[in-house]
Amino acid sequence: MRERSVTTAIAAILMGFMLIAASATRAQDVRLFRIGTGSTAGTYYPIGALIASAISRPPGSAPCDEGGACGVDNLIATAVTSRGSFDNIEGLLTGRFDSALSQADIAAWAYRGDHVFTGKLAYPQLRSIANLYAEHVHLVVRRDLGILSVSDLKGKRVAIDRVGSGTRINTLLILNAFGVEASDIESVEMGPEPAISALLDGTIDAAFFVVGYPSAAVTELAETGRFTVAPIAGVAADQLMITNRFYTAGALPPGVYHGVGTTPTLQVGAQWIVNAKADAELIYQITRAFWKDSNRSLLNSGHVKGKQIRLQTALEGLTVPLHPGAQRFYEEMGLLPAEPEPEKDAGPGEVPAAGEGTGAASAAPESGSAPESGGAPEPGAAPEAGTAVSD
Repeated sequence: MRERSVTTAIAAILMGFMLIAASATRAQDVRLFRIGTGSTAGTYYPIGALIASAISRPPGSAPCDEGGACGVDNLIATAVTSRGSFDNIEGLLTGRFDSALSQADIAAWAYRGDHVFTGKLAYPQLRSIANLYAEHVHLVVRRDLGILSVSDLKGKRVAIDRVGSGTRINTLLILNAFGVEASDIESVEMGPEPAISALLDGTIDAAFFVVGYPSAAVTELAETGRFTVAPIAGVAADQLMITNRFYTAGALPPGVYHGVGTTPTLQVGAQWIVNAKADAELIYQITRAFWKDSNRSLLNSGHVKGKQIRLQTALEGLTVPLHPGAQRFYEEMGLLPAEPEPEKDAGPGEVPAAGEGTGAASAAPESGSAPESGGAPEPGAAPEAGTAVSD
């Protein structure tokens, strides 16, 4: 499929970068930068690959204005598969990743230690680089079963994703909002790739995917003509948006998937996050490189969601504070009011105090309490990077 071929091409380019870097002089300080993403069947991975390409500039690269890499000097970034948002946050804070992608709601709850993180570890070290795009909840169902809403899932076999994914948390919240109890369905814990196979061979009836459209997984299923996307709308959805204000009303446009018309659903922001301890100068350089005009064509052509990644919306809906390096860039661009000069300059590695209101997201919005079925997975249960599951 097109987005997979684009991702493959980007991976080949990055491999070429690495070969160039290997032949560079040892005096040059090559720096690797790992971006935690999600499943190869989702949207995080191809978007992460685009980000990696935009911010990389290995030793020996041609000048940017001559068609060479336009990223940070001597930086080689790479997209790494993961279980999704929850796994990305843990990997970011344990040093497995240098930055990561996350759903806005999961990042906020982790930062504050509330909602599904109540009674578990809080992660006040989280900081943001940018808001990226909106992710949509896809409820993919067999056409022959007449599933027209979430409530119709009762008595069905439903893939709810695996521990460590944001999709799983969202799915449990949605099922609870529509009055579907755990005992009402046969819950199947599997990520996107196994869910695709299970739908195709008839061992499950429905699956949830929280991804930006078009999703490779949903595209593959829709093209068979045997599956459609059920709407997530009505009173229950409206109530969920009231109690969990990270969710907003969205819709899949007609024709984005074969045989699927306009489909109302819920959406949540996808954000690029980093550890507060990350070097401020490096994050400044990465943020500046990412938003260069020269990267616009890369984002536009690499993925449909890439077109929605805009500097003008980079600060919209951020749910954790900005990293000081990113904040510096946005101040220089006039998107944030410049803060007064401190009496004493902070060191490049200084970490703001936990809960400090740095940047555009000084306080994440309140949300409702978690339902019984929506308990968060234990952070220690997250898998090794490379396990391909959901966003």
